[in-house]
Amino acid sequence: MISQVHLTRLKLYKDKRIKHYSDLSISIRSMASKTQVGFVGLGNMGNPMAKNLIKHGYPVIASDVFPESCKELQELGAQILDSPADVADKADRIITMLPSSPNVIDVYTGPNGILKKVKKGSLLIDSSTIDPAVSKDMAVAAEKLGAVFMDAPVSGGVGAATSGKLTFMVGGPEEEFNAAKELLSCMGANVVYCGQVGTGQAAKICNNMLLAIGMIGTAETMNLGIRLGLDPKLLAKILNMSSGRCWSSDTYNPVPGVMEGVPSANNYQGGFGTTLMAKDLGLAQYTATNTKTPVPLGSLAHQIYRMMCARGYASKDFSSVFQFLREEEGQ
Repeated sequence: MISQVHLTRLKLYKDKRIKHYSDLSISIRSMASKTQVGFVGLGNMGNPMAKNLIKHGYPVIASDVFPESCKELQELGAQILDSPADVADKADRIITMLPSSPNVIDVYTGPNGILKKVKKGSLLIDSSTIDPAVSKDMAVAAEKLGAVFMDAPVSGGVGAATSGKLTFMVGGPEEEFNAAKELLSCMGANVVYCGQVGTGQAAKICNNMLLAIGMIGTAETMNLGIRLGLDPKLLAKILNMSSGRCWSSDTYNPVPGVMEGVPSANNYQGGFGTTLMAKDLGLAQYTATNTKTPVPLGSLAHQIYRMMCARGYASKDFSSVFQFLREEEGQ
Protein backbone atom coordinates (compact mmCIF):
# COMPACT_ATOMS: atom_id res chain seq x y z
CA MET A 1 0.00 0.00 0.00
CA ILE A 2 1.46 3.37 -1.06
CA SER A 3 0.96 6.30 1.30
CA GLN A 4 -0.72 9.56 0.32
CA VAL A 5 2.56 11.35 1.03
CA HIS A 6 4.36 9.06 -1.44
CA LEU A 7 1.68 9.58 -4.14
CA THR A 8 1.82 13.35 -3.78
CA ARG A 9 5.62 13.27 -4.03
CA LEU A 10 5.38 11.27 -7.25
CA LYS A 11 2.80 13.63 -8.76
CA LEU A 12 4.89 16.72 -8.08
CA TYR A 13 7.97 15.00 -9.45
CA LYS A 14 6.18 14.03 -12.67
CA ASP A 15 4.74 17.54 -13.00
CA LYS A 16 8.37 18.79 -12.70
CA ARG A 17 7.39 21.26 -9.98
CA ILE A 18 10.40 19.96 -8.04
CA LYS A 19 13.63 18.98 -9.80
CA HIS A 20 14.80 16.15 -7.56
CA TYR A 21 12.61 13.46 -6.05
CA SER A 22 14.69 13.50 -2.86
CA ASP A 23 13.90 17.21 -2.38
CA LEU A 24 10.20 16.49 -1.99
CA SER A 25 10.32 15.49 1.68
CA ILE A 26 10.30 19.08 2.92
CA SER A 27 7.50 20.44 0.76
CA ILE A 28 5.29 17.37 0.73
CA ARG A 29 5.32 16.72 4.42
CA SER A 30 4.71 20.42 5.01
CA MET A 31 1.64 20.09 2.78
CA ALA A 32 0.68 16.98 4.73
CA SER A 33 1.06 18.77 8.05
CA LYS A 34 -1.77 18.34 10.51
CA THR A 35 -2.47 14.91 9.09
CA GLN A 36 -2.47 12.05 11.57
CA VAL A 37 0.71 11.02 13.33
CA GLY A 38 1.37 7.61 14.88
CA PHE A 39 2.92 7.34 18.32
CA VAL A 40 4.08 4.11 19.97
CA GLY A 41 5.22 4.12 23.61
CA LEU A 42 3.25 6.24 26.07
CA GLY A 43 5.40 6.06 29.17
CA ASN A 44 6.76 8.92 31.30
CA MET A 45 8.27 10.59 28.24
CA GLY A 46 6.04 9.42 25.40
CA ASN A 47 2.79 10.49 27.03
CA PRO A 48 3.60 14.22 27.33
CA MET A 49 5.31 14.20 23.94
CA ALA A 50 2.17 12.83 22.28
CA LYS A 51 0.07 15.40 24.17
CA ASN A 52 2.15 18.20 22.67
CA LEU A 53 1.50 16.86 19.18
CA ILE A 54 -2.23 17.02 19.94
CA LYS A 55 -1.84 20.57 21.30
CA HIS A 56 -0.26 21.56 17.98
CA GLY A 57 -3.24 20.22 16.08
CA TYR A 58 -1.99 16.82 14.97
CA PRO A 59 -4.48 13.94 15.21
CA VAL A 60 -2.61 11.18 17.06
CA ILE A 61 -2.99 7.43 16.53
CA ALA A 62 -1.28 5.65 19.42
CA SER A 63 -0.45 2.27 20.90
CA ASP A 64 1.21 1.04 24.07
CA VAL A 65 1.80 -2.38 25.57
CA PHE A 66 0.06 -1.14 28.75
CA PRO A 67 -3.54 -0.11 27.91
CA GLU A 68 -3.82 2.04 31.06
CA SER A 69 -1.11 4.30 29.66
CA CYS A 70 -3.41 5.21 26.78
CA LYS A 71 -6.46 6.40 28.74
CA GLU A 72 -5.35 9.99 29.30
CA LEU A 73 -4.37 10.47 25.68
CA GLN A 74 -7.61 8.89 24.50
CA GLU A 75 -9.55 11.44 26.56
CA LEU A 76 -7.73 14.18 24.62
CA GLY A 77 -8.94 12.72 21.34
CA ALA A 78 -6.23 10.28 20.33
CA GLN A 79 -7.24 7.09 18.57
CA ILE A 80 -5.88 4.05 20.42
CA LEU A 81 -5.01 0.90 18.50
CA ASP A 82 -3.96 -2.57 19.58
CA SER A 83 -0.50 -2.84 18.05
CA PRO A 84 2.34 -0.92 16.36
CA ALA A 85 1.42 -2.69 13.11
CA ASP A 86 -2.09 -1.25 13.33
CA VAL A 87 -0.61 2.21 13.81
CA ALA A 88 1.60 1.76 10.73
CA ASP A 89 -1.43 0.72 8.73
CA LYS A 90 -3.11 4.06 9.39
CA ALA A 91 -0.26 6.58 9.70
CA ASP A 92 2.74 7.29 7.48
CA ARG A 93 4.54 9.40 10.07
CA ILE A 94 5.28 7.49 13.26
CA ILE A 95 7.24 8.39 16.40
CA THR A 96 8.38 5.75 18.89
CA MET A 97 9.59 6.30 22.46
CA LEU A 98 10.63 3.04 24.10
CA PRO A 99 12.80 1.92 27.06
CA SER A 100 15.53 -0.16 25.43
CA SER A 101 17.03 -1.77 22.32
CA PRO A 102 15.02 -5.04 22.66
CA ASN A 103 11.79 -3.01 22.88
CA VAL A 104 12.67 -1.11 19.72
CA ILE A 105 13.53 -4.29 17.84
CA ASP A 106 10.21 -5.85 18.85
CA VAL A 107 8.09 -2.77 18.06
CA TYR A 108 9.63 -2.45 14.60
CA THR A 109 10.33 -6.02 13.51
CA GLY A 110 8.22 -8.19 15.85
CA PRO A 111 5.10 -10.16 14.82
CA ASN A 112 2.92 -7.10 15.39
CA GLY A 113 5.64 -4.59 14.55
CA ILE A 114 5.55 -1.42 12.52
CA LEU A 115 7.41 -2.95 9.58
CA LYS A 116 4.70 -5.58 9.12
CA LYS A 117 2.33 -2.95 7.73
CA VAL A 118 4.50 0.08 7.02
CA LYS A 119 3.59 2.08 3.91
CA LYS A 120 6.11 3.08 1.29
CA GLY A 121 7.27 6.64 1.85
CA SER A 122 6.60 6.52 5.59
CA LEU A 123 8.79 8.49 7.99
CA LEU A 124 9.71 6.56 11.15
CA ILE A 125 11.31 8.52 14.00
CA ASP A 126 12.65 6.68 17.03
CA SER A 127 13.25 8.83 20.12
CA SER A 128 14.35 5.95 22.35
CA THR A 129 17.90 5.84 23.71
CA ILE A 130 19.40 2.63 22.33
CA ASP A 131 22.53 1.07 20.86
CA PRO A 132 23.47 3.02 17.68
CA ALA A 133 23.97 -0.33 15.93
CA VAL A 134 20.30 -1.18 16.51
CA SER A 135 19.25 2.15 14.98
CA LYS A 136 21.32 1.33 11.91
CA ASP A 137 19.74 -2.14 11.66
CA MET A 138 16.23 -0.65 11.87
CA ALA A 139 17.10 1.87 9.17
CA VAL A 140 18.25 -0.90 6.82
CA ALA A 141 15.09 -2.94 7.49
CA ALA A 142 12.86 0.10 6.90
CA GLU A 143 14.68 1.07 3.71
CA LYS A 144 14.03 -2.37 2.22
CA LEU A 145 10.31 -1.64 2.57
CA GLY A 146 10.54 1.85 1.11
CA ALA A 147 10.35 3.70 4.45
CA VAL A 148 12.78 6.09 6.12
CA PHE A 149 14.01 5.49 9.69
CA MET A 150 15.67 8.23 11.75
CA ASP A 151 17.01 8.13 15.30
CA ALA A 152 16.08 11.17 17.40
CA PRO A 153 16.80 10.56 21.11
CA VAL A 154 16.01 13.36 23.53
CA SER A 155 17.47 15.25 26.46
CA GLY A 156 15.59 17.24 29.07
CA GLY A 157 13.59 14.70 31.05
CA VAL A 158 9.90 14.60 31.90
CA GLY A 159 9.76 18.32 32.71
CA ALA A 160 11.01 19.31 29.28
CA ALA A 161 8.78 16.69 27.64
CA THR A 162 5.77 18.23 29.37
CA SER A 163 6.67 21.83 28.52
CA GLY A 164 7.69 20.99 24.95
CA LYS A 165 11.29 22.04 25.51
CA LEU A 166 13.17 18.83 24.76
CA THR A 167 16.40 18.72 22.80
CA PHE A 168 16.32 16.22 19.92
CA MET A 169 19.54 14.78 18.51
CA VAL A 170 18.70 13.52 15.03
CA GLY A 171 20.46 10.99 12.84
CA GLY A 172 19.36 9.97 9.36
CA PRO A 173 19.21 11.13 5.73
CA GLU A 174 19.83 14.88 5.69
CA GLU A 175 17.18 15.41 3.03
CA GLU A 176 14.56 14.10 5.47
CA PHE A 177 15.66 16.26 8.40
CA ASN A 178 13.23 19.13 7.83
CA ALA A 179 10.34 16.70 7.53
CA ALA A 180 11.28 15.23 10.90
CA LYS A 181 11.89 18.67 12.39
CA GLU A 182 8.33 19.72 11.58
CA LEU A 183 7.05 17.16 14.08
CA LEU A 184 9.88 17.28 16.59
CA SER A 185 9.61 21.07 16.93
CA CYS A 186 6.15 20.55 18.43
CA MET A 187 7.80 18.67 21.28
CA GLY A 188 11.18 20.34 21.63
CA ALA A 189 12.97 23.69 21.74
CA ASN A 190 16.08 22.34 20.02
CA VAL A 191 16.21 19.94 17.07
CA VAL A 192 19.80 19.27 16.01
CA TYR A 193 20.94 17.30 12.97
CA CYS A 194 23.92 15.12 13.95
CA GLY A 195 24.62 13.13 10.77
CA GLN A 196 23.66 9.73 9.44
CA VAL A 197 21.58 7.13 11.30
CA GLY A 198 23.11 6.32 14.69
CA THR A 199 24.77 9.68 15.28
CA GLY A 200 21.80 10.94 17.26
CA GLN A 201 22.23 7.98 19.60
CA ALA A 202 25.97 8.63 19.82
CA ALA A 203 25.34 12.22 20.93
CA LYS A 204 22.74 11.12 23.48
CA ILE A 205 24.98 8.44 24.99
CA CYS A 206 27.79 10.96 25.42
CA ASN A 207 25.40 13.48 26.98
CA ASN A 208 24.00 10.99 29.48
CA MET A 209 27.41 9.75 30.52
CA LEU A 210 28.35 13.34 31.38
CA LEU A 211 24.98 13.85 33.09
CA ALA A 212 25.54 10.84 35.36
CA ILE A 213 29.07 11.91 36.23
CA GLY A 214 27.82 15.45 36.94
CA MET A 215 24.96 14.25 39.11
CA ILE A 216 27.23 12.04 41.20
CA GLY A 217 29.69 14.91 41.59
CA THR A 218 26.91 17.30 42.64
CA ALA A 219 25.54 14.78 45.14
CA GLU A 220 28.99 14.18 46.65
CA THR A 221 29.68 17.92 46.86
CA MET A 222 26.35 18.73 48.48
CA ASN A 223 26.75 15.89 50.97
CA LEU A 224 30.27 17.02 51.92
CA GLY A 225 29.14 20.61 52.38
CA ILE A 226 26.22 19.56 54.59
CA ARG A 227 28.55 17.44 56.74
CA LEU A 228 30.81 20.48 57.07
CA GLY A 229 27.90 22.48 58.47
CA LEU A 230 26.78 24.42 55.39
CA ASP A 231 23.11 25.07 54.73
CA PRO A 232 22.25 23.14 51.53
CA LYS A 233 20.33 26.04 49.96
CA LEU A 234 23.22 28.39 50.64
CA LEU A 235 25.74 25.92 49.24
CA ALA A 236 23.65 25.43 46.11
CA LYS A 237 23.41 29.20 45.68
CA ILE A 238 27.19 29.56 45.96
CA LEU A 239 27.85 26.71 43.54
CA ASN A 240 25.44 28.19 41.02
CA MET A 241 27.25 31.53 40.98
CA SER A 242 30.67 29.87 40.86
CA SER A 243 32.73 27.68 38.56
CA GLY A 244 31.21 24.47 39.94
CA ARG A 245 27.81 25.30 38.47
CA CYS A 246 26.17 22.60 36.33
CA TRP A 247 22.70 21.41 35.29
CA SER A 248 22.53 19.00 38.23
CA SER A 249 23.18 21.83 40.68
CA ASP A 250 21.09 24.67 39.23
CA THR A 251 18.20 22.89 37.50
CA TYR A 252 17.85 19.41 39.01
CA ASN A 253 19.43 19.61 42.45
CA PRO A 254 19.48 16.18 44.16
CA VAL A 255 19.09 17.46 47.73
CA PRO A 256 15.55 17.46 49.15
CA GLY A 257 14.38 20.95 50.08
CA VAL A 258 16.78 22.88 47.87
CA MET A 259 14.48 23.19 44.86
CA GLU A 260 10.78 22.79 44.13
CA GLY A 261 9.34 20.89 41.19
CA VAL A 262 12.17 18.35 40.93
CA PRO A 263 12.18 14.65 41.93
CA SER A 264 14.25 15.31 45.08
CA ALA A 265 11.30 17.37 46.33
CA ASN A 266 8.98 14.39 45.80
CA ASN A 267 10.86 11.48 47.37
CA TYR A 268 12.65 11.00 44.04
CA GLN A 269 9.46 9.95 42.26
CA GLY A 270 9.02 10.65 38.53
CA GLY A 271 11.82 12.04 36.42
CA PHE A 272 14.47 9.82 34.84
CA GLY A 273 14.71 6.42 36.50
CA THR A 274 17.88 4.97 37.94
CA THR A 275 17.33 1.82 35.87
CA LEU A 276 17.29 3.85 32.67
CA MET A 277 20.43 5.74 33.65
CA ALA A 278 22.19 2.44 34.37
CA LYS A 279 21.06 1.21 30.95
CA ASP A 280 22.38 4.32 29.18
CA LEU A 281 25.69 4.07 31.03
CA GLY A 282 25.88 0.45 29.92
CA LEU A 283 25.51 1.63 26.32
CA ALA A 284 28.28 4.16 26.88
CA GLN A 285 30.50 1.45 28.37
CA TYR A 286 29.78 -0.90 25.46
CA THR A 287 30.54 1.70 22.80
CA ALA A 288 33.63 2.87 24.67
CA THR A 289 34.94 -0.70 24.71
CA ASN A 290 34.23 -1.13 20.99
CA THR A 291 36.02 2.10 20.13
CA LYS A 292 38.82 1.53 22.66
CA THR A 293 37.99 4.81 24.37
CA PRO A 294 39.09 5.25 28.02
CA VAL A 295 36.14 6.37 30.17
CA PRO A 296 37.22 5.81 33.80
CA LEU A 297 34.65 8.17 35.33
CA GLY A 298 31.93 6.82 33.06
CA SER A 299 32.79 3.29 34.15
CA LEU A 300 32.65 4.25 37.81
CA ALA A 301 29.31 6.02 37.30
CA HIS A 302 27.99 2.85 35.67
CA GLN A 303 29.05 0.78 38.68
CA ILE A 304 27.40 3.22 41.11
CA TYR A 305 24.06 3.21 39.28
CA ARG A 306 24.12 -0.57 38.98
CA MET A 307 24.67 -0.81 42.74
CA MET A 308 21.78 1.56 43.28
CA CYS A 309 19.50 -0.66 41.19
CA ALA A 310 20.48 -3.64 43.36
CA ARG A 311 19.79 -1.74 46.58
CA GLY A 312 16.25 -0.56 46.05
CA TYR A 313 16.73 2.58 43.97
CA ALA A 314 15.79 1.12 40.58
CA SER A 315 12.43 2.90 40.30
CA LYS A 316 13.60 6.18 41.83
CA ASP A 317 14.91 9.14 39.87
CA PHE A 318 18.64 9.04 39.13
CA SER A 319 19.20 12.06 41.39
CA SER A 320 18.52 9.70 44.32
CA VAL A 321 22.26 9.01 44.18
CA PHE A 322 22.40 11.70 46.90
CA GLN A 323 20.23 9.55 49.16
CA PHE A 324 22.28 6.49 48.23
CA LEU A 325 25.51 8.22 49.28
CA ARG A 326 23.96 9.37 52.55
CA GLU A 327 22.94 5.82 53.37
CA GLU A 328 26.41 4.55 52.46
CA GLU A 329 27.78 6.70 55.27
CA GLY A 330 26.26 4.34 57.80
CA GLN A 331 27.57 1.15 56.21
